[in-house]
Amino acid sequence: MNNELMEAIEMLEKEKEISRDVLFDAIESGFVAAYRNHFGKADNVKVDINRKTGEYKILSEREVVETEDDVMDPVTEISLADARVIDKKAEVGSIVNVELKSKEFGRIATSNAKGVLLQTIREEERNAIISQFSDKEKTVVTGIVQRFMGKNISIDLGKSDAILSENEQIPSEHLRPTERVKVYIYEVKLPQEDKSGNKNTNRRPKILVSRTHPELVKKLFESEVTEVRDKTVEIRAIAREAGSRTKIAVWSNNPDVDPVGACVGMNGVRVNSIVEELRGEKIDIINWDENPGILIENALSPAKVVFVIADGDEKTAKVVVPDSQLSLAIGKEGQNARLAAKLTGFKIDIKSETQAKDAPGFRLEDYYDDEDDDYEYEAASEEDYETEEYDSESQDELPEDDQNTINEVSEAATEDGEEA
Repeated sequence: MNNELMEAIEMLEKEKEISRDVLFDAIESGFVAAYRNHFGKADNVKVDINRKTGEYKILSEREVVETEDDVMDPVTEISLADARVIDKKAEVGSIVNVELKSKEFGRIATSNAKGVLLQTIREEERNAIISQFSDKEKTVVTGIVQRFMGKNISIDLGKSDAILSENEQIPSEHLRPTERVKVYIYEVKLPQEDKSGNKNTNRRPKILVSRTHPELVKKLFESEVTEVRDKTVEIRAIAREAGSRTKIAVWSNNPDVDPVGACVGMNGVRVNSIVEELRGEKIDIINWDENPGILIENALSPAKVVFVIADGDEKTAKVVVPDSQLSLAIGKEGQNARLAAKLTGFKIDIKSETQAKDAPGFRLEDYYDDEDDDYEYEAASEEDYETEEYDSESQDELPEDDQNTINEVSEAATEDGEEA
């Protein structure tokens, strides 16, 4: 029995990461609970466990009285004759320890003792999970797809399971059981307290993870790109439509380090590993700039820009692009313009050069004060333009003369820009 007890404790200590001392304390508490349940009190009981061998004794402290007739409570008192069988030096009024066998407690008492032990194990396991995963909140971990729970997916993280809800799943992604996948832990929910203020120790913390969160992309770059991890390169902004396309704006704190090149890696090896993890999601990496006009120009890549007029106070921008670049600037179903608005936080209105000729606020001459003044903002030269796009397919062209499509896209980009 002692060997079985020690084996069980060693297994729990290893698998559940519960301290051996905590387990022994739980066993002692279980015996005390069994004693209380069987005898109605537990003030006079103590449990002595040898924590090396697993041998234990349950001792009931009893006061010595003169005769059997003087024993009023057999749980707390013992006659002198019976006491001297245990201790020859016993005297009336002294205390002797009577050893009890656990089998004397009965089935119900033993069951209660087991319940106390299991409750302690659950509570310690819960505390271990809280300790482990509270530190991992806002980080990326690798899990295994375990099972489907309706439209939600259970992800095995080793010591606990996480929930990947329908809203946090990439719509175009079809995960399969046993598949390994990286997820972003965005929240660890602890069990709520009941009305009496006691926590429900039967419930584990709820770990919520995401595959769509923009921070997932950021953390993946931190893990793949040394310069991002050591803060040489900063990711200043991210706009993402999960499963389809992401734009990130990067900045270097070291003038000798090219932020875009660092994120791309030799032959694209760094960014390609992230694209692979995201199941082919396209990633545009652009240079961040404090000048909102230049930032907006970069954000609209791969389209070229003629000029940008940006109002920093109103967070609005008017953009003119070559006629041949209008559909590319807007993107398929307005995606490029929409992501640029999210990335920059500006409401962006895009027109072609032909359309801009007759549009108030889009003509260059509107921004002259006199003949000697420069424009309020003119787009950077083509030589200064830097961007990297990682796309397995070319952008689909939209009809350039479809004014209704252009207006719809401009409105969508405006709404998303306000939300960004």
